[in-house]
Amino acid sequence: MARTEEDGLVPEAMRPRPEKLAYDLDQALRAVVTLRARVPEDAFTAGTLGTERAGNAVLIREDGLFLTIGYLITEADEIWLTTGEGRVVPAHVVGYDQETGFGLVQALGRTGLPALSLGVSGAAEPGQSVVFAGAGGRAGALAGQIVSRQEFTGYWEYLLDSAIYTSPAHPLWGGAAVIGPDGSLIGIGSIQLGHDPGDGRVRVLNMSVPIDLLKPILDEMLTLGRPARPARPWLGVSVHADDDGVVLLGATPRSPAARAGLRKGDAVLAVGDQPVSDLAGFFRAVWALGPAGVDVPLTVEREGDRFEVSVTSGDRQRFLKSAPLH
Repeated sequence: MARTEEDGLVPEAMRPRPEKLAYDLDQALRAVVTLRARVPEDAFTAGTLGTERAGNAVLIREDGLFLTIGYLITEADEIWLTTGEGRVVPAHVVGYDQETGFGLVQALGRTGLPALSLGVSGAAEPGQSVVFAGAGGRAGALAGQIVSRQEFTGYWEYLLDSAIYTSPAHPLWGGAAVIGPDGSLIGIGSIQLGHDPGDGRVRVLNMSVPIDLLKPILDEMLTLGRPARPARPWLGVSVHADDDGVVLLGATPRSPAARAGLRKGDAVLAVGDQPVSDLAGFFRAVWALGPAGVDVPLTVEREGDRFEVSVTSGDRQRFLKSAPLH
């Protein structure tokens, strides 16, 4: 069933006030729907992301093209969209970009919804008011503001140069719409996290992917299912940084790192002759070596022993199950 205002997803006091906005709030919120996806049990990401996934998606073209966050739809073989009016429409995966995290799905039936126009996220600055909108109309909408525009590094080999951080945090953030002051879409909700914007005070915020990253790759995703640029080299590691450097939390089974013998607790000290001490430096050093398939020379420390290992990188997309054709 569709969420209703009675569900109280967002407390009423925290919802946006339509009379204070320069656009039709209810019209904009209709573009945000509930997305549910089913993923096969033998999918590469089933163990980490689950086989039943739920979040939001945003209509960006009135022909039924929806934008969401890619982890919701990765390897999905069944997708359902539920509008605020309760209409349920099947959909299928159109494209997924590993670098930005954007995912596209196409509704396989009429939704009767208005689309949100793509805004300019480059103009979004700290202090700017936004509406962070999940599905469910006003009950899913949160009045917030941009706290910072900063680099984001994800332990899963992911990096954004200028992510959008908003406060307060929305409880159902995945694939939600970040709506700017003019009523246009400026970002897509990705994760919730504790974040220090630079004043030493950690807050629970939402991190969103800026919409400007979609514009150069949208047409390619529609025709190819992914951007045309060469894929980045992928190792298949989860990492964090501490006093020992970049330390593996684990290596994904069957990944390049696992095949090379890397394991939890290994500390990566250098990529080639370039020392690395943080996640961003590690990722950038690996990606600078060339496209997916390039050999990645690492200096690793394990239980006091230091050694060299070469990891033949892969294309992360090739490890995933392809979406069924329609």
